[in-house]
Amino acid sequence: MLRGQMMNRQLMISGILQHAADNHGGREIVSRLPDTGEIHRYGWKDCHARAKRLANVLTGPLKVKSGDRVSTIAWNTHRHLELYYAVSGVGAVIHTVNPRLSPDQIAWMLDHAKAKHVFFDVSFAPIIDAVAKKCKTVKRFVVMTDSAHAPKTATRCDAYEDLLKSASPDYDWPEFDENLAAGLCYTSGTTGDPKGALYSHRSTVLHAMACLGQDVLGVGSRGTIMPVVPMFHVNAWGVPYATAMGGGKLVMPGAQLDGKSLQELIESEQVTQVLGVPTVWLGLLQYLRESGKRIDSVENVLMGGSAMPEALLRAYQDEYGVDMQQGWGMTEMSPLGTVGKLLPKHDDLSDDEKIKIKLKQGRLIYGVEMRAVDDDGNVLPRDGKSSGHIQVRGPWIIDAYFRGAGAEAFTDDGWFRTGDVGYLDTDGYMTITDRSKDVIKSGGEWISSIDLENVAMGHPDVMMAAAVGMPHPKWQERPLLVIQPKPHTTPTAEAIQEFLAERLPKWWVPDGIEFIDEMPIGATGKILKTRLREIYKDYQFPDAG
Repeated sequence: MLRGQMMNRQLMISGILQHAADNHGGREIVSRLPDTGEIHRYGWKDCHARAKRLANVLTGPLKVKSGDRVSTIAWNTHRHLELYYAVSGVGAVIHTVNPRLSPDQIAWMLDHAKAKHVFFDVSFAPIIDAVAKKCKTVKRFVVMTDSAHAPKTATRCDAYEDLLKSASPDYDWPEFDENLAAGLCYTSGTTGDPKGALYSHRSTVLHAMACLGQDVLGVGSRGTIMPVVPMFHVNAWGVPYATAMGGGKLVMPGAQLDGKSLQELIESEQVTQVLGVPTVWLGLLQYLRESGKRIDSVENVLMGGSAMPEALLRAYQDEYGVDMQQGWGMTEMSPLGTVGKLLPKHDDLSDDEKIKIKLKQGRLIYGVEMRAVDDDGNVLPRDGKSSGHIQVRGPWIIDAYFRGAGAEAFTDDGWFRTGDVGYLDTDGYMTITDRSKDVIKSGGEWISSIDLENVAMGHPDVMMAAAVGMPHPKWQERPLLVIQPKPHTTPTAEAIQEFLAERLPKWWVPDGIEFIDEMPIGATGKILKTRLREIYKDYQFPDAG
């Protein structure tokens, strides 16, 4: 074999921050602070300097070693960003914890990860008091503020800023094998215990490089990007790394994620790109409509987490001139797999035809291979209609879960079973028809809960909609449609059924429609269908006798 004569430099996460400090050190990082509510500003050079101080704290008084897990329970702020780089930079593993989980789940997760230290924002002090005594391996808790703003807790805590103030600013980032573990994120665990995805330096850097692509996130020096998607879940979709790599301005919303707070920050910082889950955009849209405010600086919104409702896409496009795109991925995928960008050949299509393409889950990005297989494992053609079980593989997709759980999620030939059902076309667009556990089989025919929900969301009185399959004595299953109405509206089941009947096959129209004051939302912003099934477990359809 004739080997190429290229330098073998290891891909280091610390190298991303070093690059940012050296080449666009003055580009701003803006944070709304959870402890004071104030706006904090500094540049990538300042972030790098503080991350080096933090590295000395970690390796000095905290005695963090290579491979140790350092956990965070924190919002999107500059301090959390410093932890992203410093923890992995010293060879340890940053373990981001979702604070929306129950204290028992959080305690289980910290114990399973064998966390050595926990850094947390002031608003999460009650969580720390609830879990501290259950954590067998945690040595110290650090509250991410200064001593003047530290909350009173029953748990002994150090103050983040006090630790940094006493640390040396001199630190040389070590270089080690790029396959060393760098980050740990757990699935939300809606069924069974959460499972951990353990990322490496190599996978994280490659994922960030992919994010820079024009047809992916397109993060660059001219952009001002605001990740509303939390840093405590799946690396905030890679944005903290990609923005440093590309030289963008980074705006961090902290704990205030309501429509008013987001609009104010978008307007004041002239944000051009925003990322988050559908519930965020529904709340922002409601505020914009009620207040008459606008978000004219925004060029692009990337939505992920669950399917994008057509009504939401059209509202942002038609009322605010915002291009809304859909992305798809998973915790196990770091997370990006597809992004819904249009191709040049779509330029002359009508708006309605373009929207049909945008409602697909997106187009495969380089680095992610995908296939759909039938129940027997046979690979299906990429013909835009042959639906099967979606499987993926690639350099930022896990090949096992942390500490050995969930081996059944992997095929014998090295693919990851996503649990989604869908199909691919010849242009690389993927369409999800359902989650494997959510498809509804009625009278031997499949009904897509996603399509049913999206059409229901188009009704002017519907805020949120969720379809679940419930037992039926004649048809095996029928869809039960649960609706959260918009404020100050009182839609009827008959009106919803009439609306659906004009847009869907007759046998898809639900016999059962129920209204709920508040939809159960899970830790990652998705509707909890498991909870809906529990609420309506004794439901009887009107025609079921």
